[in-house]
Amino acid sequence: MMYPSMIAPDPPLLSVKNLKTYFPVKRGLLKSHVGDVRAVDDVSFDIAPNETLGLVGESGCGKSTVGRSILRLIPTTSGSVHYNGEDVLAAPSGRMKQLRREMQIIFQDPVGSLNPRMAVGKIIGEPMAVHRVCPKEEIPDRVADLLVKVGLRKDHAARYPHEFSGGQRQRIGIARALALSPKFIVCDEPVSALDVSVQSQVLNLLNDLQDEFGLSYLFIAHNLAVVEHFCDRVAVMYLGRIVELADRDTLYRNPLHPYTKALLSAAPMPDPDAEKRRIMLLGDVPSPIRLFKDDGKADTGITPEEQAELDAERQPGVEYITRHSLLHRPDLVPVDGEPGHFVSPSVDA
Repeated sequence: MMYPSMIAPDPPLLSVKNLKTYFPVKRGLLKSHVGDVRAVDDVSFDIAPNETLGLVGESGCGKSTVGRSILRLIPTTSGSVHYNGEDVLAAPSGRMKQLRREMQIIFQDPVGSLNPRMAVGKIIGEPMAVHRVCPKEEIPDRVADLLVKVGLRKDHAARYPHEFSGGQRQRIGIARALALSPKFIVCDEPVSALDVSVQSQVLNLLNDLQDEFGLSYLFIAHNLAVVEHFCDRVAVMYLGRIVELADRDTLYRNPLHPYTKALLSAAPMPDPDAEKRRIMLLGDVPSPIRLFKDDGKADTGITPEEQAELDAERQPGVEYITRHSLLHRPDLVPVDGEPGHFVSPSVDA
């Protein structure tokens, strides 16, 4: 799947084309290959310098796998990832180590991503030592500067992760990501595990750091309110594929794909008295293993019994979209009159 970039005239910092990441499924005593989980299935997008692209979708749609595939934290099946014109997936290990200085990740779980046996100063300073970005005697000063930049104190370097709150631990994770002065950061749901009040503080911090260092973000999230506040463009994923991509204002004003409409309909509104059209997804989430037939095409069939069960769930006054209708997954096409807006044509629900 290929489509034109909405970024012009500047070349993108990151360009992902036709990325696929499949996980083989093996069964039986002989571990025979019986299929694949198509976690990422032909995904393409660009990210410009100093831009934030939001990647949204329900749990299990492949968002985090996209981020990890870009950074080569997991093996990919096919496709290309170009950073500053260089193919990341084809880079030899020595060159990849150099590229990792410019491409970092902030993990969702600050507890699980920080070594509990290491002091904060060691956690943040270790990447500097591994990549030899400065003499060893300068590392403590650099760590102290980073701690201050993310809103912590210099003396926090001597403490351990368990001595901090969730928001503070996430700030430590951000400082670690900044240790090598990257230009691109994958933010893998960095605020989903935090209280709402702390979320705003971390988002404001990420915004300030982007302005100061000229960072580009791939911001992975499922909270549409956070994405609307933070991102420049938004890509919507469903079952491993991007079904709609547009700039933030266009997507929230004029969503075109049924799945995008359902996601926005499910987002809470600040005004509880405001009228809102209810759009609900009908049916169970298809298994990513049994989703495809032997010929590789999506199995979009539905039995009369399944249709009867779906009809029984319908309620008056609610618009429904069946998940089976979303299994027709044509490539993205540009939307007339809206530059940079791409959508996968859908069938009737």
